[in-house]
Amino acid sequence: MIIYNAEIYSMTEDMHFYGYVEIEGSKIVAVEQGKPESVSENDIDANGGLLFPGFIDAHTHLGIIENGIGFEGDDCNEISDPFTPQMRALDGINPYDRCFEDARNAGITSVMISAGSANACGGEMVLLKTAGRCADEMLVSSCGMKFALGENPKTVYNDRDETPVTRMATVALIREGLQKAKLYAEKLERFEEHPDEEEPPEYDIKCEALLQLLEGDEKAHFHCHRSDDVATAHRIAKEFGLDLVIIHGTGAHKNADLFGEWGLSVIVGPIICDRGKPEMKDLDIACAGKLYKEGVHVAICTDHPEVPIQYLPLSVALAVKGGLPREAGLRAITSEAADILGVSDRIGRIQAGLDADLVLFADDPLDIMNDPVFTMINGKIVYKNNK
Repeated sequence: MIIYNAEIYSMTEDMHFYGYVEIEGSKIVAVEQGKPESVSENDIDANGGLLFPGFIDAHTHLGIIENGIGFEGDDCNEISDPFTPQMRALDGINPYDRCFEDARNAGITSVMISAGSANACGGEMVLLKTAGRCADEMLVSSCGMKFALGENPKTVYNDRDETPVTRMATVALIREGLQKAKLYAEKLERFEEHPDEEEPPEYDIKCEALLQLLEGDEKAHFHCHRSDDVATAHRIAKEFGLDLVIIHGTGAHKNADLFGEWGLSVIVGPIICDRGKPEMKDLDIACAGKLYKEGVHVAICTDHPEVPIQYLPLSVALAVKGGLPREAGLRAITSEAADILGVSDRIGRIQAGLDADLVLFADDPLDIMNDPVFTMINGKIVYKNNK
């Protein structure tokens, strides 16, 4: 299949040009400028439209908090224990949640889905495509472990008269869990090197769940709103050699220059919401732009259902209004999001060898009046605008 006569925003170095994309099966096999030598009736004329990589929402609770159901469809927070790295978001997702369709209809082809922020550690996050019948066939990667600092764990466990009820206790739980996993890994390594001399560690599901994180194969995603919590997350990451990603960063722009020096990545959002709790008092559409200008790596999320997932492009538009350069805004839901999540070998750019996840617009995708012409996932059209 060839998509031709398109204004291609590849999100590579040669970002913007007129050309065509060739697809075989689920993969992009060629991206070229100009016109193809020939086309067939099975090829797609883009009619001069704007072709982008499928949009990525880098932090959501899509399908793990189901649309309009309440407790029965809410599998986001396992609050029987404040430290639960053994929980896997993959096991709580309903792919038939209506909001997956809302995502496809808005051009969103991939989403990071996470446990909530009630626990100091909530569990393993997963990146899914937004089309499929079961989570396993939608899975791109399990690529993050969810941690939370600040108000949320304090509030949840204070209401239960259990620990943690302070920021200190939340961090102590994280340190304890990571240190146990580190010692577990060391003992496991000694046993594997000298099986005749050493005993294997007694199986510990929490420590097992943290091994990939400590080995650098998964990133540590820390829910932080206040800038002091961002600094704490950075402190923990340095102590244990973690690959750190900050989620939300509502007040991070206060220390934007410092966080830029540290080389932090921040997934900014939700943007379209009220200042509904104390640590969101610094919510400002200028946050993403201020962070970007100081060298922070920025992606943008909805935090669905905090902001409905279909408003991801609108969230970017507001960040651009607040000072984020337009190209950086588009990268914040394509190439930069993929880089931050560690999946740029699969998605985020229009490039040979990557998944054929594409979205075509007739005009500006950041204009609220414009819907996609079509959305494609793995080389198949999963939404077509019939208006």
